[in-house]
Amino acid sequence: MRSVAVVLGTRPEAIKFAPVIRALQDDPRFDPIVISTGQHRQMLDETLEAFDLKPDIDLEIMAPKQTLSQVTSRSLNGLGEVFKELHVEAILVHGDTATTLAAALCGFHHQIPVIHVEAGLRSGYLGSPFPEEGNRRLVAQIASLHLAPTPGNKTNLLREGIPESCIVVTGNTVIDALRWASDRSHSYGDPALDDLDTDTRRIILASAHRREAWPHLPQIAQALVEIAEEPDVRVVVPLHRNPVVRDALLPRIGGHPNITVVDPLAYLNFSKLMRRADIILSDSSGAQEEGPALGKPTLVLGSVTERSEAVVAGTARLVGTSTEGIVTATTELLRDKDRYDRMANAANPYGDGLATQRTVDAIAHHFGDGPSCVPFVPATAIDELAVDLARTATYADA
Repeated sequence: MRSVAVVLGTRPEAIKFAPVIRALQDDPRFDPIVISTGQHRQMLDETLEAFDLKPDIDLEIMAPKQTLSQVTSRSLNGLGEVFKELHVEAILVHGDTATTLAAALCGFHHQIPVIHVEAGLRSGYLGSPFPEEGNRRLVAQIASLHLAPTPGNKTNLLREGIPESCIVVTGNTVIDALRWASDRSHSYGDPALDDLDTDTRRIILASAHRREAWPHLPQIAQALVEIAEEPDVRVVVPLHRNPVVRDALLPRIGGHPNITVVDPLAYLNFSKLMRRADIILSDSSGAQEEGPALGKPTLVLGSVTERSEAVVAGTARLVGTSTEGIVTATTELLRDKDRYDRMANAANPYGDGLATQRTVDAIAHHFGDGPSCVPFVPATAIDELAVDLARTATYADA
């Protein structure tokens, strides 16, 4: 059996890695060792528990008010000690977190091949999202195998000189995780949401937490207040635990009769909430993939995205961070049924639920333990030039 380390540290990594870990555990070709840095503590533990997973090794690096440099260095140091003793044939990393970068660097230092899951996403702007865009570009220079979710992600890697033989288009494993989570929760996870199934109002699921959004949180909050004044509308906000986010949003949206603020929800509860929502309004990377998969019109808070396939497909739209832009885009969907239906019924460009098996097959083939896998092809062809242009097409530009 091939001994492989799966390194994760955040909630998104746990969600997207969970189906892969379970598949590796069930595959006689592999002996996966799950290593957690603990970069996100409570949210990470809740997510792993939802998937009935537990790390084999936990570095527990979480500390109050850590800087990015401290998170990265503590992860790198901890992983370095682990890989002095642990002999694996590859290190699997996911996406673009500090944990991802540290694990990739550690693999490079110990001459262990790095396999990058969710490779090739690019916004085209080094500082946006920060630090994710920089992290993912750096990992691309280290990885031996790049598992790209979409053909557009593969194109990004080819432009950077990554050999085509080292890239496999798999689809995104978040779609697999979402399908697994379907109907597994019987509640929304918070008493304030117990009446959602009987509430006849249209539900707007809203969230904002990325660093790029911090200066604009007052405008975003005002937009949520104005949207909540629309007839028969209820805004639900699972509020990020970061004090910067809470201090900016809560005084402005807390107490509004049509806005329900709750703490972050466990993944199964949040999946149920996404299915109940009519519109998703978020800067979350996961929402930009999960919304299209659920047929939910998704309005992306920001001026740039690394997930522009959904914008081109028509199921997502960049709306910027100004109050006017957010309110205009949202109210148009609320008032115009045809516009809403076009977004809700647009094709999902991110996966077909088979990304996990492609991922495992690609890893096996990389080791010479199986045939090459058939790459993922979206149901609807996406023009690559349009994908490039849509990275920065805000609502005001459309």
